[in-house]
Amino acid sequence: MQLRADRLAGHLAQAGERGLRPLYTVWGDEALLAQEAADAIRRAARAAGYGERQVHIVAGAHFDWSGLLGDARSMSLFGARQLVEIRIPSGKPGKDGGEALQRYCQHLGDDVLTLVQLPKLDRTQQQSAWFTALDAAGVVVRVEPVERQALPRWIAERLAAQGQRIAAGSEGERALAYFADRVEGNLLAAHQEIAKLALLHPPGELGLDAIEGAVRDVARYDVFKLGEAVLGGQIARLLRMLDGLQAEGVAAVLVHWTLAEDIRGLKRVKDALASGRPLPLALRRRPGPLRPGRRRRPARHPGLPQADPDRRRAGRRAALQGGPRRLPPRDDRRPVLQRVAVRELSRAGQAHRHGDLRPGLGKAGQRACSVARLG
Repeated sequence: MQLRADRLAGHLAQAGERGLRPLYTVWGDEALLAQEAADAIRRAARAAGYGERQVHIVAGAHFDWSGLLGDARSMSLFGARQLVEIRIPSGKPGKDGGEALQRYCQHLGDDVLTLVQLPKLDRTQQQSAWFTALDAAGVVVRVEPVERQALPRWIAERLAAQGQRIAAGSEGERALAYFADRVEGNLLAAHQEIAKLALLHPPGELGLDAIEGAVRDVARYDVFKLGEAVLGGQIARLLRMLDGLQAEGVAAVLVHWTLAEDIRGLKRVKDALASGRPLPLALRRRPGPLRPGRRRRPARHPGLPQADPDRRRAGRRAALQGGPRRLPPRDDRRPVLQRVAVRELSRAGQAHRHGDLRPGLGKAGQRACSVARLG
């Protein structure tokens, strides 16, 4: 049984009357939401009479799966009701672990409630026999990240839960947008900032001044989401992301490669549409902002130095620019990512002016070409 994290509370409330399922699996890479989902299951288990708790952490290939299976069977026969947690931080139990999990799911008892915690899984892991067995034996809770467009609503709901609300109207929208811009990609810090507002201000309405005076800039950006800001025409967000990536030490060549891949992808979509393919089929093989998917990072060149990150970044920039360059002073590095982004988007604008990109791209491609004119 598949279940989204935001529906877990309703499921547990109903399960309190009918009884909890014997096994719950929580997986996803959003640490805050995964922790909250696991805590909700633990509270429901304690309320249902599961008074004891055991935690097993699968670290490496030498975990004693036979001991876990033996303990679970002995507890169901002779022990009190217990909560057994199985944490697999790598998401890869291995061959022996996969077989052990399948056997474990076949011998679930009423006196043992099992909570399995996993990180984000790829498609192959989700289709594996051991994960299919977990799904068939209980409830699988999928924890999805909160995207930027949904972040203001998420913040407003969290504030409402602690008795605070944002002012209505345009001021409230600006306050939520300001809040979201400063905690994007970092829900743990967002949770801390929301809790701090509860300490600094009493329950009631919060204005833009209160948000600006309390919320720090703790955003964390993903280089592979630059394309979303570009295609959406979100210039201010794009520049914030570039500043954040620069401060985190992300190599300029990775930003260049990401934007170049997006532009080449738009060209491939245009060629597919020109050849008569329908839009859904043209987008099927397109990763990135036009279609969610896993994007492969560029391979490291064996000739580049690997010891010092600064020297490695300088070598990559020199390779792209066609000649040896010295590492720029630290004070001069800030505009590097901006120059790379604007240069790459300018190339897209030049291609658009020559008629290479825009026809057949639709609104997303047109917005990318419009943003490219900034160069």
